[in-house]
Amino acid sequence: MFPIVDKPLIQYAVEEAVAAGADKLIFVTAADKRGIEDHFDVDAELERALEESGKAELLASVRGILPSSASCIFLRQGIPLGLGHAVLCARPAVGDEPFYVHLPDDLIYSATPCLEQMRNHYERHGGSVLAVQTVPDERTASYGIVAVHEQASGAREITGIVEKPKPEDAPSNLAVVGRYLLTPGIFDKLQTTRRGAGNEIQLTDGIASLMEEETVHALAFEGVRYDCGTKLGYLRALVEYGLRDTQVGQAFGTYLDERNQPTR
Repeated sequence: MFPIVDKPLIQYAVEEAVAAGADKLIFVTAADKRGIEDHFDVDAELERALEESGKAELLASVRGILPSSASCIFLRQGIPLGLGHAVLCARPAVGDEPFYVHLPDDLIYSATPCLEQMRNHYERHGGSVLAVQTVPDERTASYGIVAVHEQASGAREITGIVEKPKPEDAPSNLAVVGRYLLTPGIFDKLQTTRRGAGNEIQLTDGIASLMEEETVHALAFEGVRYDCGTKLGYLRALVEYGLRDTQVGQAFGTYLDERNQPTR
């Protein structure tokens, strides 16, 4: 729910998913995350007050939080057993079809939404798709790292995946970020995945098992990623999105320029 300019991160996530064709939005949350559910609920009193006061722009903003084409399902993870377990919790709602996994603290700015890039890749090449980004060698211990094989089609098949390896053990410096397009076969793998790093059920381990039966691709997406799970990444996102904002961007840029002027 951390805001970037005037919208919380979860709102950016929903807009990206809808732009990529999702019409069923499944939120896997915890008991202390009620604010997420409230954000996407209808507030009839607020809408009526805005309408009566003639605040059409604000009313349209409130009504546009959730597109009419999309429905929401909220699930509780209960015990925090890791990302793999969170994905497994969504199995009854997902059913037997491919699905996206989107981690909202990874904010990605791009002309074509990252999930849409992944959907386009899936439609061309099939298989599960993981969004990847090159990271410095010293940062491999913070990510799932993949080894890839370049196929004749131009796709990059993942041949190995390791969760948070030390630099000397990393198969490459291609890191998986918070976007996945997975086939439903992942659920059976997660069902039998034992706890791994951090004593959690790692999605990475489930994907490694899935690779024994299905092709999994890596996609180096086009766009700029902001890791809003870190202070610096969050501050960068605030500044960059603030500068792009149609209402305050120009004034904000002027303010930053003035801040950078040497004092006398």
